[in-house]
Amino acid sequence: MAVIRDVMPVFELYQPASIDDAIKLLDKHGADAMVLAGGLDSMDWLKDRLRKPKAVVDLGQIKELRGVKELNGGLEIGAMTPLTEVVKHPVVREKFSLLMEAAELVASPQIRNQGTIGGNVSQDTRCWYYRGGWTCYRAGGNICYADTPTAVNREHAIFDADRCVAVNPSDTAPALVALDASMVIRGPKGERIVPAEEYWIGPGIDITRMNILQQGELLTAIRIPSTMAGAQFYFEKVRDRAVWDFPLVNVASAMVVSGDTISKIRLVVNAVAATPRRLKNVETAIIGKARNEETADMAGKMAVDGAQTLRHNGYKVPLMRNLVKRAIRGGAGATWTS
Repeated sequence: MAVIRDVMPVFELYQPASIDDAIKLLDKHGADAMVLAGGLDSMDWLKDRLRKPKAVVDLGQIKELRGVKELNGGLEIGAMTPLTEVVKHPVVREKFSLLMEAAELVASPQIRNQGTIGGNVSQDTRCWYYRGGWTCYRAGGNICYADTPTAVNREHAIFDADRCVAVNPSDTAPALVALDASMVIRGPKGERIVPAEEYWIGPGIDITRMNILQQGELLTAIRIPSTMAGAQFYFEKVRDRAVWDFPLVNVASAMVVSGDTISKIRLVVNAVAATPRRLKNVETAIIGKARNEETADMAGKMAVDGAQTLRHNGYKVPLMRNLVKRAIRGGAGATWTS
């Protein structure tokens, strides 16, 4: 299906100066409104005329949505904080370098200067059938074009597919889950705080969206507790190109080690399902074991148990297995930081 790339559709542009004003606008315009953060994902939809909102609410003027501050030994990061600012913040680098590494591998320096952490975790899937205007399940149709005998699906899901096989493309998302972060959400009914692990949803819950944000709601901040501050961190991203590209698979690990024994760990992979996949079964199995090759090998095998591949993405199974092994023992492609 051809995409018409001409002038963007006509819409009203609003630039509120406060969160409350933004929420009022979103509530007023309902399904006709679209939120604009850094604009890198949103502009694609608008330029390709695949989304035609009547109102666009630009969050760029809301100062309270931007910045990093210390909070109870941890951090609170405004959703509109550019990724470059996250990477350079001294406390992020000192205590939560896992997030620094993940954010630093997003796209290119120019994109990180414009792109926000809230936008990175809330972006839509990159499935080219869906982004190309095909009327798939996620777009309201009755077929998944990526899951057909002739489909091009090397970047798609190997876990938890339910009609749709699109994946979550975020680099910062698995790092935030590994850091036990929480998402602060505000809407017409007030504020709610949810664990990062529960922020993203799969097609079995709602095939038309990637996260739990309801109509009229905004992600306003991300809070990282002191739980994993100064732990041993590992992040690795495998992609086709060294710059700009989305992950084929990435892995984030936060580990506490007593001597040579793993006493605590949070282990997350992404780009293998519609949501970041926390490997709780692996975590449980390796706590109390030595951080060595034997434990890493067991973890890698457990991590890919139950994977279901498509015609062109079978390579993701050994790739994910090896990334998990390296996250346990450390290895080529990234280093342990603490």
